[in-house]
Amino acid sequence: MTKIKLCGLSRDCDIEAANALRPDYIGFVFAVKSRRYVPPETAAELKQLLIPEIRAVGVFVDEAPERVARLLNDGVIDLAQLHGSEDEGYIRRLRNLTDGLLIQAFRIRTEKDLRRAEMSTADEILLDAGAGTGTVFDWTLLQGAERRYFLAGGLNPENVRDAIRSVGPYGVDVSSGIETDSRKDQEKMAAFVAAVREENRQ
Repeated sequence: MTKIKLCGLSRDCDIEAANALRPDYIGFVFAVKSRRYVPPETAAELKQLLIPEIRAVGVFVDEAPERVARLLNDGVIDLAQLHGSEDEGYIRRLRNLTDGLLIQAFRIRTEKDLRRAEMSTADEILLDAGAGTGTVFDWTLLQGAERRYFLAGGLNPENVRDAIRSVGPYGVDVSSGIETDSRKDQEKMAAFVAAVREENRQ
């Protein structure tokens, strides 16, 4: 059963929609340069509104390990997603500060990128076209994958079923594909979740 992650939530109404849809994960973006950025204080308030069965993921880009660990240890997030140039040394430092689960994101342009991603010591890996560019990459590069992964990059309600059929990811991660005018769109969120669950029933 393909897991669902709705990323880039930033408002109370986004959380209310997620609670009704019950995805497996939601994401808060802590990268300051992102238009989806939420301050830690806002994320903490939103987490309080989130039903317990949905896990909150914090998305970071080259953030100080101490800040990532603090949000994990304080329960503001349940997992940390590393979306910058973090290396194995960074992961080791973070492991010394927290027991929280880690997802490492990789940009996939060649089969060599896939092999590099699969060597990560993070608990999970996420494969993307870029740093939140909202574009699809060549899924055929993933056909030899030996490790489970989250698939991201250009997914939307119209193409997610094809993505699942094509490469069978552990999970699918969507952000811009469920937005209208740079805001989360509840109808698109619902359509995306429905599409994944319909494919899971096949």
